[in-house]
Amino acid sequence: QVSLVESGGGLVQAGGSLRLSCAASGRTFSIYDMGWFRQAPGKEREFVAAIHWSGGATYYTDSVKGRFTISRDNALNTVYLQMNSLKPEDTAVYYCAAGNYFPVKPTWSERSDYWGQGTQVTVSS
Repeated sequence: QVSLVESGGGLVQAGGSLRLSCAASGRTFSIYDMGWFRQAPGKEREFVAAIHWSGGATYYTDSVKGRFTISRDNALNTVYLQMNSLKPEDTAVYYCAAGNYFPVKPTWSERSDYWGQGTQVTVSS
C-alpha cells in the first residue's frame, strides 16, 4: 500500500518555474515506477512524465520535453517534478501516481496503482 501527497503547486507567471513534490508513505515506494499526470478544466487527464523505480530511466510527453524534469529520492520516498518555462497551457491539477510504467506503453493510467489527491498549478499570461 502506498499513500501519495502532492505539494508545491501555486500561481506563477508565464516563463516562471515551480517544483512539485510527491511524498509517499509505505515501505514499497522504491519498487514502483512513479508518474506525473495533469488534468485541465474540461479536459481528460493526461500523462506528463514518468521515472523508473531505479531512477535510471525517464519519459516525457512531447509538450513538456526540455522544460520539465522528473526525479526521485528513494531514501526520502519522494518524487519531484521541476517545471521551467511554464506556459498558460500548463495550467491544470497535477497528480502523482505509482505504478508500472516501463517499458513505455501508451496505457499510462491503466498501469497506475495509486494516486495522490492533486495540486493546482495555474500559469498566468
